[in-house]
Parts: sequence; structure tokens; C-alpha cells
Amino acid sequence: MQTPFGDVPVFDAHAHFFSHRFFQGLLEPIKGRFAGKDPYAAMGEELKLELPEADPAKLAARWVAEMDLKGVQRMVLMASAVGDEESAAAAVKAYPERIAGYLMLDPTKPDAAVRVRRALKDMGLKGVALFPAMHHFSAADPRAWPIYEAAAEHGAVIFAHFGLLKIAIRDRLGLPSKFDMRYSNPLDLHKAAKEFTKVSFQVPHFGCGFFREALMLGDLCPNVHLDTSSSNTWVKQMPYPLTLRDLFEKSLAVFGPSRLLFGTDSTVFPRGWRADVFQEQAQILADLKVTPEDAAAILGANLARLLGSA
Repeated sequence: MQTPFGDVPVFDAHAHFFSHRFFQGLLEPIKGRFAGKDPYAAMGEELKLELPEADPAKLAARWVAEMDLKGVQRMVLMASAVGDEESAAAAVKAYPERIAGYLMLDPTKPDAAVRVRRALKDMGLKGVALFPAMHHFSAADPRAWPIYEAAAEHGAVIFAHFGLLKIAIRDRLGLPSKFDMRYSNPLDLHKAAKEFTKVSFQVPHFGCGFFREALMLGDLCPNVHLDTSSSNTWVKQMPYPLTLRDLFEKSLAVFGPSRLLFGTDSTVFPRGWRADVFQEQAQILADLKVTPEDAAAILGANLARLLGSA
């Protein structure tokens, strides 16, 4: 892709695979709202979204066409419902050179350890997405230890979401999101990151409101990486002025360019891949006088290295 640094391969570290199964899960509690209609189609009309067909390979093809259009080399597409790793695996199987898949996991479930090992060993997935506030557990909870052990065994990335957590689609449908923000501090990851030094941990959105804590964690744990994804509008909630440029400048000082992972947090169509996020962030890197080599690392090479595809 053309950037202020020339033609750079872009590997998006953070996008969601909102599959047919994901949307069916949203639909289940509100079916009665669409009496006399095809409820799935009616929900799509209400949301003004293109809802995917049942075959996840077709959604994968939609994403690859979008990548071709926007000049993106590769993307991480993470399953966005617990138990939907088959959808992400189908996308990877269809386009192994373009898509890297993560599964979403709830470590409090009794089958979590079996499920994660199957996904990493047999299904070709490369990462595990954990949402402590969503599933009401601490990243230091002993129930999460088998997940970290599996990641260490298979060379997988642990994606751990901390800070503010909103699912806009649920909000638009009037569905409750029973999250517990007590589990949203990145420092909860400190014990695991120190114990599992061979595991690469990915903390999205610069800590998403816990920026200071994310910096502290990164300073203490060289296996923790920050992803830059989304528009990071959480900065507006800080009690002091903070800009996206500030986030990059301080993160480069603490993490260095080798531990920053560019991402967009792309999710749905017709919006597709969030080119605006890319353009703003690439320009900030240029404004900060980041070298072309370091920019290429942040925009894709770091993630390729972590996933063993450099």
C-alpha cells in the first residue's frame, strides 16, 4: 500500500469476523420484534448493514475483495462470538495467505482448555481473543492459565481487551451488555506476562482508557505489545488533554517500534476496511519522523514476525 513511507505491506492486527453465527446470536432474543418478516433480513435493514450468508467462506471472500480494493496485504480476523472458531477457521482455510484467524474464548467455561487446543492445533488459528470485562474474569485468574499454556505450546498470540468496552451493534439493537469493568485494568495481565515469557500478548486500543497502566505493563514485560486500532475516541474521556499523536509518541518511547501493531478494528460492511484509521495513523508516524523501516514494522512486519510468517 502507498504510504508516506512508500509502498509498505500492511498487515492489520485487529479486525472482527462478524459471521452469520454472530448475527444469529444477536437475533435470537429479539426475533419477536420482526413478526411477519424474515427476521434475519429485517435485522439487517434495521442496522443498515450487509449481513453475511451462512457460509463463512463467502464472508472471507468479501473481506479479501475489500483488501484487494484498499491495498491491504493481510488481516487478522477474529471470531467475535464464543464458540464460533469454526467460522474463523473456514476463512483461514479459504485464504491462508491473506487471513490469520483468532478465536474468542471464555476461560470460565469448562471446555475452554479443550476448545483452545483444538483451535490452535487442528484448525489453523493463530491467536486467542480474551475479553475479561465481558466474561467476568481477571487476566490473573488461575482459570486462564491453561489458555496461556496452550498459547505457549503452539506459538499463539494472546489478544486481551482491557479498558472501555462497547459493542455498538448490541447498543443499536437495544441489547444489554453486562460487562464488569472491574476486570478492565491491563496490569491484571502482569503476572501472566511475567510467567509466560514466550507468549506474545496484544493489548488493543493503547489500553483503551488505561493508557498509563498499559505503558507500565509494557515497560515491565517485553512480551507485551500494543495495538493501535480504532479511532481511539476514548481520549476524550481523559481528565487531561491527550491526542492520538501523544499516544504514538509515548508508546514509541516505552514500547519502541518493534512492539507496536497497527490495526483498524474493522467489523462490518458496507463500511468495510477502515482506511481513514490507516491514513491518520500513517500520517502521524510520518509527522513523528519514524524511519521507513520502523514504520514498515509497525504497519505489518511486527505482526508477521509474531505469527511466524515474516
